[in-house]
Amino acid sequence: MTYEELIERLDPNVYQSLRQSIELGKWPDGRKLSQQQREISLEAIIHYENLHNIPEQERVGYLDRGSKAGTECDPSVRRSQSGSNDVDPNQFVEVKS
Repeated sequence: MTYEELIERLDPNVYQSLRQSIELGKWPDGRKLSQQQREISLEAIIHYENLHNIPEQERVGYLDRGSKAGTECDPSVRRSQSGSNDVDPNQFVEVKS
C-alpha cells in the first residue's frame, strides 16, 4: 500500500484524532508526541485535507486575517526599502491552492 492509498483510506475518526493530537501535543492516552511524530502526523493531516477537499477555513493552520487582511498588520505586507511606512496596494495577490 502506498502513502497516497493509506491517506485515501484514512478513517475520518483517525484524521480527527491525529488533528487533536497535533493541537494538544499529546496522544489520546496522554503520551507526549515526539517532534518526528508531530511532523509525520501533520504531513498526513495536510495530505488528507488536500485529498478530501476540506474547506480552506477548516484546514489545520488556517489563519483568518479578517479585517486585517491587506493592511499593515497582515504579515504578507512588505514595507518599502526606503524606511517609509507606505504600503504598495498593488503588491497584494490572492493565493488559492
